[in-house]
Amino acid sequence: MNYVRTGMLLAAMTALFMGIGFLIGGQSGMLIALVIAAGMNIFSYWNSDRMVLSMHHAQEVDEQQAPELYGMVRTMAARAELPMPKVYVIHNPQPNAFATGRNPQNAAVAATTGLLDTLTREEVAGVMAHELAHVKNHDTLIMTITATIAGAISMLASFALFFGGNRNNPLGLIGTILMMILAPMAAGLVQMAISRTREYAADRMGAQICGNPLWLASALHKIAGGAAHIVNEDAEHNPATAHMFIINPLSGQNMDNLFSTHPNTDNRIAALHEMADEAGFTDNMHGSGGGHFHVQETSYSQPERETRRPSGPWGSAGQTEQHQGHDQSDHDEPRRPKGPWG
Repeated sequence: MNYVRTGMLLAAMTALFMGIGFLIGGQSGMLIALVIAAGMNIFSYWNSDRMVLSMHHAQEVDEQQAPELYGMVRTMAARAELPMPKVYVIHNPQPNAFATGRNPQNAAVAATTGLLDTLTREEVAGVMAHELAHVKNHDTLIMTITATIAGAISMLASFALFFGGNRNNPLGLIGTILMMILAPMAAGLVQMAISRTREYAADRMGAQICGNPLWLASALHKIAGGAAHIVNEDAEHNPATAHMFIINPLSGQNMDNLFSTHPNTDNRIAALHEMADEAGFTDNMHGSGGGHFHVQETSYSQPERETRRPSGPWGSAGQTEQHQGHDQSDHDEPRRPKGPWG
């Protein structure tokens, strides 16, 4: 059903774009609009990932620079049966993350240092699984296409006034002015609707990939709280990329309405808790999304389980007294870089 809705929304946006071209210049205007859209989509297909990562000053990291984060993404990608994506860190205090790339073979996931500082290891795993679900569902390409078409619609609408007196334009001057205002709004609403549809699907698949819906539920609660109080300057300067993040980075809006780029966070958390109840997961949280989960050891690779020790904000997540005692006994070993990003 999500794919059907997405297809219908994409068709509506395409029809809107072609309709504006026709109203501006008749059949020739519609043809020009198609050429412009094709050119913009081809450019975005090959360059959108680099553009978005550059806008947010993301820095690529490898296994030596960020061993815990890189290893976690590798584990989640293996579970999702995806190629290993590139991993990026954004030095930004707001907790957030996004995925980009034209296909699974050319994908990238990015996390802010605010997210790595704030969330537990399990919660970060839930977030990375959510982003990989977007990659697996080809949402990164879908969102790039919708953003490109929405931008093209806004561009055409801005030129519409110059063609208001064209005899091929049945709207007239007043109708053209209305079109200049309403067309970009309609395109934005369709873009937001597609984004909200894909977020619910990625939440569900992400919970399946990481193995525990409660990890992602708790992560969403913390991220929403952080986004509401911490300004993301790069996102404010590039609001067109807001729909790519797991939580709206602009204002932390928590409203599930036509003008929100993301679903209501409480609704997402409730859906994940319902999913957890169906699967028999339990937690010891007090309130929605708060506290640490008491869960069994995750199925990371064997080397990761053997070397887990306090390092950065994830040190105590999921560790038992036995693990901590082992860590204390080998204090003479060289210390690893502080923090999960190196």
